[in-house]
Order: sequence, then C-alpha cells, then structure tokens
Amino acid sequence: MRYCQIVMGPAGSGKSTYCAALATHAADAKRTINVVNLDPAAERYNYTPVADIRDLIQLEDVMEDEEMKFGPNGGLVFSMEFLLENTEWLQDALGEIEDDYILFDCPGQIELYTHMDVMRKFVDLLQEWNFRVCGVFLIDSHFMVDGGKFISGAMAALSVMVNLEVPHVNVLSKIDLLSVGGRKQLERFIEPDTHSLTSDLQGTSGILGERYGDLTCSLAKVLDDYSLVKFFPLDITNEENIQDLLIMIDTTVQYGEDLDVKTQDFEYPDREDDNDQ
Repeated sequence: MRYCQIVMGPAGSGKSTYCAALATHAADAKRTINVVNLDPAAERYNYTPVADIRDLIQLEDVMEDEEMKFGPNGGLVFSMEFLLENTEWLQDALGEIEDDYILFDCPGQIELYTHMDVMRKFVDLLQEWNFRVCGVFLIDSHFMVDGGKFISGAMAALSVMVNLEVPHVNVLSKIDLLSVGGRKQLERFIEPDTHSLTSDLQGTSGILGERYGDLTCSLAKVLDDYSLVKFFPLDITNEENIQDLLIMIDTTVQYGEDLDVKTQDFEYPDREDDNDQ
C-alpha cells in the first residue's frame, strides 16, 4: 500500500512551505516523505522533488505558444490535462516502491479543486496505482479572522471536499505570522459556531448590506447542514504542532496499519535459577 497527500489551496496559502516542513520533519524522525511538484508555474521551493511537472511541461511554454494563446489560468488547466494524458511519465518517476508516502504540491488555481474534474481524475488515477489519498486544503489564517471571509473560505473547502470525495483535512496556515490579538481572535474559528459568526451581519443597513447579510447567513446554514468543515491551525515553526497534524493525516489514510510489527525476543530466566534465589 502507498500513501499520499494532495496539497491544495489558493495561491500564497503556503503549500510549498508546508511540503518542505513536513519532509524535513519526517527526515528528523527517521521517516521518508517525498514531494512531487505539480505546479508548472513554480519558480522556487525549499525541497528537492522526486518528480517535477516542469520536466514534462512548463507554463511559460504553454502561454508562449502562438496557436493556443493561453493566459495563466488556461495554461495551468492545460498543463494538468496534459499531465493526465502522459501519466506514464509520472508513473515512471514515482517507481513501484511499497509504502511510499508522497506529498503532491499542487498549483494555486482554486478552480482546479472546487468544480473542475481535472483533480478528481488525478485522484482516481492515484487510487488505481494503489495509493491511499488524503486531501489537504490550506487557507491563509490572515484571511480567516472575519466572519464573512471565514464563511467564504469554509465554502471553498467544502466544495473541494464534495468534488474530490476523499478523506480530507483543512488547515489554517501561517498561524506563526499572526499577531497575539489575531491568534486570540482566531480561536472562535477553529470550532466555528456559524450563528455567532454571522450574527453581526444581520440587520446591516442598506439594501446591499441586508442582502449580503442574508446571503452569508444562508451559506452558513449550508455549512451547518453538512457539518464537515473544521480547521487545524498550523504553526510551521512548532515541531509538536506539525507532528500532531501528521498524526491526524496518518490516521485518516490508515498509514502504518499494514506494516509489520517489530518485536524483540525476550529470554525468560531458568527456573533453576529462580529456585536458587
């Protein structure tokens, strides 16, 4: 059995930093976690990938093609579709090692995960290759300390969960960059009560304000009805925090349950020695 995380999220949410931190943490714990870069627009990252989609296709080449004339968003979609048409490249790069644990560092175009079928097809492919898949959706905590913005981010996370239909963990990233006041304010969003988060929007003055408040409350009701979206706060500088998140994800994909249990032989004392005593 093989294991992987599909690391998703908006641009700038800290996906590559997350992958680098998990790989480093695993190395310190005498454990191997590899990273695959699936962002054809990536310029730099702090890890050494076992496979890089830029060896197959680069966003600049797609955008500069005179026939296709794609922009950045269209180029990213085309690149991911091109990957699905050339899966033998990725399969050769990954090899056939059992008990692999791989992080797939994905592009920052959120449409790929929320409503398009590109990533769903990619997940189905990984499952055919005997991977247990966990979706990890990152959102910058700086944008999640307001009721309306939180509802928006939570709806995006819910869309990804419904679209991919795999075990899923939502992460609030960059907690270490929040101010003391921001961290205290964030506590009410970890286990959110959507009614309290939207109560200050009700009765907003003006037609647009009232409609905005009513819409936000309706979306909050959707989150309550599904009761699926919760967030794990991640401080990338805290090793214990990283370990807690990794344990949660490992439990989600049942990592280690198929591994052989290591035992140590125990020698019982001779009975004659016991009698002598």
